[in-house]
Amino acid sequence: MSVETDPHGRIYLSAELREKFGEKFHVVEYDDRIELIPIDEDPLRAVRDEIGDALEGKSTDELRETALERARNEAESDLERGTEDSEGPVE
Repeated sequence: MSVETDPHGRIYLSAELREKFGEKFHVVEYDDRIELIPIDEDPLRAVRDEIGDALEGKSTDELRETALERARNEAESDLERGTEDSEGPVE
């Protein structure tokens, strides 16, 4: 499918595409292209659908602390892996 912008830079999406993907999109820019990523009408519902009840009963403080701990562990792991790749195994 090809589309063109109108004189105002707008893109027309068919009714079929709007029904399938919605009417809100996040535009992701790459070096050689752009992508339209559909934004769910209810983003929280989309998250709940994806993860189920895994967060049931957890406070925002607990979720934040868990996320920070995971990010810290991933950063440390990436740093170790990067050091190993450039210098050999870290001892």
